[in-house]
Amino acid sequence: MTTASKQATDPSHARALELVRDSDRFLLVGHVRPDGDCIGSQGALARGLSQLGKDVTIVNPDDPGPMFGYLYENGPYQVFDGESLPPHDVVVLLDFNELSRCGKMAEAIERAGARKLVVDHHPASGPVWWDESFVDVTASATGLLVWRMLTQLGVEIDQVAAAGVFTSLVTDTGWFRYSNTDVETMEVATEILRRGVDPTRVFASVYQRNPPSEPRAIASLLERSEYFCDGRLAVVDHPLDAGDANELVSSDAVLDILRSVGEVEVVLYVRELENGICKLSARSKTDYNVNKLAKRFGGGGHVKASGATIAGSLHDVRQELIEAATEGFARG
Repeated sequence: MTTASKQATDPSHARALELVRDSDRFLLVGHVRPDGDCIGSQGALARGLSQLGKDVTIVNPDDPGPMFGYLYENGPYQVFDGESLPPHDVVVLLDFNELSRCGKMAEAIERAGARKLVVDHHPASGPVWWDESFVDVTASATGLLVWRMLTQLGVEIDQVAAAGVFTSLVTDTGWFRYSNTDVETMEVATEILRRGVDPTRVFASVYQRNPPSEPRAIASLLERSEYFCDGRLAVVDHPLDAGDANELVSSDAVLDILRSVGEVEVVLYVRELENGICKLSARSKTDYNVNKLAKRFGGGGHVKASGATIAGSLHDVRQELIEAATEGFARG
């Protein structure tokens, strides 16, 4: 039995699909600074629901930028105006399971009387606040769950929906390089290519649209990197007054370069968002669980990719993270 067929028997998944079938108006919501998995899964689900005759709107707390323009062409994407939500019966929260992750939209969603459906592949913590869920923490991407949903709903997944799922897969697996790449992921990617999605176009749009300032920003941050724990831990900090580094489009490039160093097992990227608030992005390439590390600071994510927003000065937060990560190495 395949992973997808096993999941088809999950009672919570069956209830989620029943909610979708019985409802007419959907609001699809993503997390702050929506990434490729979030945006791609939204686009795919919106297309599929529209084919079922549903009314669908996508609203995010932040604009994800021009790199996903090929999805905007065919999707009802909006950015929250800070006031009211469009009419809906069900709000679908994709690629996150903590209401605070949708930032300024959280209060409006909490007030809304609509049913709440979570579609996600991140481990959950805390009490259940949603009505139904379509969750599988072993899935490589939320877009893979959307593929399963649409397949089980009997939707013919066309090229537009397939492009959304493909975006989810390639961005959350590092273009199939990360350890979450599994057989189902590759099988679905193959089906997507059969539907005419052009991987060259996706790669060029997502990864080859950086401004001229990007290489300098990466170089500036790499100069700030330090190694600890006999080279097993790499740490880079990013203060508010970092000059060229502030032109960085995405931290992924810095994280990937440091993770490519042979001895390095864990990379911590700590950015000062404002005075007294820092953002952690943590990556692991071994069995070191950075999700546990992030949870110690109120964050979360995956075993090998997690993050947190942490109160404190950059100097203090950086030191606390180094100490916590070092303890993790000591425990083995």
